[in-house]
Amino acid sequence: MSSVAYGASPRRVGALALPRSQAGFGALLGLALGAGLTATAFIANGGLQLRPITLVEMSVTAVGGALCAGAIVASPRRPLYGASSLVLFAVLAVLTGLSLTWSLSPDDSWLEVSRTLSYVAAFAGAVALVRLAPRRWASVVGGVLIATMIVSLYALASKVFPDALSPNATFARLRDPFGYWNAVGLMAALGAPGCLWLGSRREGHPAVNALAPAILCALLVCMLLAYSRGSLLAIGLGVALWFIFVPLRLRGFVVLVLAVAGAVGVSAWTFAQHNLVTDNVALPDRVSSGHQFGVLLGVVLVALIAAGFGAGFARAAWPLPARTRRRAGITILVALALLPVAGLAALAASQRGIGGTISHTWHQLTADTVSGPANSPGRLTAASSVRSRYFREAAAILARHPWLGTGAGSFATARLRLRKSPLFVQHAHSYVMQTLADLGITGMAVSLALLAAWLAACRRTIGRRWPQLDPAVDAERCGLLTLLAVVVTFGVHSAVDWTWIIPGTALPALVAAGWVAGRGPLLNGRPSSGSLWRTTALRVAAATLALVVSGAAVWEIWQPLRSSDAGNGALTALAHGHTATARQLALQAAGRDPFAADPWFTLAVIDQSAGSLNAAEADLRSAVSSAPATPAPWERLADFELHQRQDPTSGFVAARVALYLDPLSAQAVGYFLEGLRRTTAPAAATTAAPPATTPTPTTPTIPSTTRALPSTGAPTTLHP
Repeated sequence: MSSVAYGASPRRVGALALPRSQAGFGALLGLALGAGLTATAFIANGGLQLRPITLVEMSVTAVGGALCAGAIVASPRRPLYGASSLVLFAVLAVLTGLSLTWSLSPDDSWLEVSRTLSYVAAFAGAVALVRLAPRRWASVVGGVLIATMIVSLYALASKVFPDALSPNATFARLRDPFGYWNAVGLMAALGAPGCLWLGSRREGHPAVNALAPAILCALLVCMLLAYSRGSLLAIGLGVALWFIFVPLRLRGFVVLVLAVAGAVGVSAWTFAQHNLVTDNVALPDRVSSGHQFGVLLGVVLVALIAAGFGAGFARAAWPLPARTRRRAGITILVALALLPVAGLAALAASQRGIGGTISHTWHQLTADTVSGPANSPGRLTAASSVRSRYFREAAAILARHPWLGTGAGSFATARLRLRKSPLFVQHAHSYVMQTLADLGITGMAVSLALLAAWLAACRRTIGRRWPQLDPAVDAERCGLLTLLAVVVTFGVHSAVDWTWIIPGTALPALVAAGWVAGRGPLLNGRPSSGSLWRTTALRVAAATLALVVSGAAVWEIWQPLRSSDAGNGALTALAHGHTATARQLALQAAGRDPFAADPWFTLAVIDQSAGSLNAAEADLRSAVSSAPATPAPWERLADFELHQRQDPTSGFVAARVALYLDPLSAQAVGYFLEGLRRTTAPAAATTAAPPATTPTPTTPTIPSTTRALPSTGAPTTLHP
């Protein structure tokens, strides 16, 4: 059988048919998976708000645990494919949890532990699902495609109907529903392999297959209107991988050409409309132009649906000879191989030449003095970026803490000591750099081992060569390669952005990765038998253990939210004059999340309102003890000592530590200067001195107490 393209006779197509009941179950499974992935995208949003992200993580963990328990009880005896990947993923979660003991920001590390546990549960759930329903690979591909399509269409709808969906938007770039444009672009890119599969598959309803060019066009338009360069890189590599390994190249090429033609036309018109690509445009102008954009997009999508039907009819009515299809497939591969050559030729013909262009681009990517590109369509071809600043900060953190890093999720805190700009950045914009900074060489070694184990599982499942397969297994292999392309697309983007923390973009890739790893070899399409889980008692015990572990994980994930709710309840009770109740709730908040400083801030407010300054000071010092390497508790303590206790000496000491932790903090600089002035002024002037005006961060000269972060030891060694 050719590895490039081959035809499908009526007998082969019929061999792929499923009984109606089985096909109906597969459709329901795909719809359910698509609905679940879509719901996580809309509920979790950008993954930065505690309540929605906690609800999503708890739900994912519970579903994953239930699927694992069900697979243990009900699946046939066979080897546990994907076990090595799952174990290493669990090791990564354990390492993330252990980092609480050395983290500079243990409260943030706890949130990372919760995120990692939910991701492990999603991966394990996919491994379990493939054991329960190994023939439902099309449901997984379809579910991922449904989720990406709905999210992308919603993002486009926010441009068409801004008065209803985004009345307060100030940026022209698409950012809903994640609140982050690069996540919108990645979500669209994740659907591209599924569209190619949908439009090129031999099985399935022709009317559904004909929708592929239109869906892919909508995804491409969404990605372009998000101005996401990382998504362009990710979709390029993902689509290239699909064409290299999937033998349906000619069919896929037709889908791609039609979709690209439509997307280029719509995007070119949109980029020329001032009201659609300019920030801070008045709502009435956005509404008028948005409706025009919607009409154009609708016309193009309808035309592409008609073209999809026409292409399918042409394939059925005038099938190409095998030699022609083979030549066309080879031509497509050659064209892919020549793309880098064409790029080098374009560089050689440019004004700077190859060397000059590469040097200029590298400077734009890495120079501190280069600002990021504007939020306009021109950024799609711009090379400048501010990511190199975050990468250098992560590298500097790694140099100080090479083996274990500063703790999961602590990059935002650790970089404060090293940053050269007052801009707040929570992530290193790269999974690689963030892992090196947070978990050091150990964390990266575990991540690389996990990647190697997963690649080995993919190789075992898919195989190295395309053997003679029966039609059903042949179709499944195409589907598994499509899922592999989805994972690669996500992995490439996560290497240059922080989208791995957003459940809406991460979960589709995790489900795809777990399914491919857990499927097992496709030599004959039948699960191979094994000797695992011989007795019913052993199955029940293992299933019970899975439920207990997932339940414990759900409880752990819930605690920061419970703490936050108790803290909010304490403030509400205090506002109504119920001081005793407020204090009890604040203590509950501190007990539920012992790493958080906020409950102690709340207790300090309660005690201060009751007139107990000594108790309020003790509360703030407890906050410092819970997060000694975080500047916020020290700043709160400095403010309290300077303005409530009127103790400039203690206030100066606290401000000095805060300034040591964050030299560019305007608050820390202000408190430091005020404390310095009041401790050196005459006693009479000290008591009457008003609070100092906070200067700009670049004004003061940092004193000698500013020293490098220790490479080892607990954060409490930071005390001066």
